[in-house]
Amino acid sequence: MEIEVKIRALMMDPNSGTPIIILKDINSETMLPIWVGAYEANAIALEIEKIAPPRPMTHDLLRNLIVELGLKVDRVVVTSLRDNTFYAVIELTGENGEPMRLDSRPSDAIALALRADCPIYVDLDVIQASRNTIATEDESESDAESAEEEWPDVIGDASDLPM
Repeated sequence: MEIEVKIRALMMDPNSGTPIIILKDINSETMLPIWVGAYEANAIALEIEKIAPPRPMTHDLLRNLIVELGLKVDRVVVTSLRDNTFYAVIELTGENGEPMRLDSRPSDAIALALRADCPIYVDLDVIQASRNTIATEDESESDAESAEEEWPDVIGDASDLPM
């Protein structure tokens, strides 16, 4: 089963300095943190803030190529978490209605979803696997919640962004 999520925040991990995307279930308080690269975080932040770069960035180029080929991005889905690595797919529809799925990193899929104005989903198994990973690292849920409150919010509250 999959749940629809929105970007709740884009933060910096205070320990590693690595950007984190916080995805939040649109129907509950469930959140999923995904650590991403600096370039992908920048691409996501630029689109959230609606800052147009002077030349197309990689995710803009991908969106432009998809449109020129007559395809439509239907949605992106974070599909699994294996060995502390998240996996995602980009689901597209061709001109003839034929469905297509492209393997993707979640950060790239999310950056494209923002540009294509399509929904983001997460498989429930990913959320459960993420909780299990956190638990095996001896980090209690209350510690995680208090740490989250201390992290600086890079782009502000993005919970009501259109997706």
